[in-house]
Amino acid sequence: MRTQRHYDLEYKRQTVEYILEERKSVAQVARELDISPNTLYGWLKQYKRKSKQIDGQGGESQPFDEQDIRQLQKQIRDLQEEKAILKKAMHIFAKDRK
Repeated sequence: MRTQRHYDLEYKRQTVEYILEERKSVAQVARELDISPNTLYGWLKQYKRKSKQIDGQGGESQPFDEQDIRQLQKQIRDLQEEKAILKKAMHIFAKDRK
C-alpha cells in the first residue's frame, strides 16, 4: 500500500504550470512524476479556482492563505531593497558625471 505524500504549494504550482505550458496530458505528467492523476487533477482545479479569484472573475473570492501572504510580503521587501540599491547607484553615477 502506498503511503500518503505531502507536497508544498510551490511544487504544486510548478507542476500545474508545467502541465499547462508544455500542453502535456495529466496522465503523462502523472507517470513522469509518479503522482496519481487524480491528485494532479485536484491541483489543476485549485490552481484554476485561485487564478480566477485573482483575476476577479470568480464569484466569491476567498482571501489568500498565510503562505501566499508571506511570499508576497517577501517579494515586496526584496523589491524595496533592490529599489533602494538602484537609487544609491544612480546617485553615485550622477555624481561621477559632474
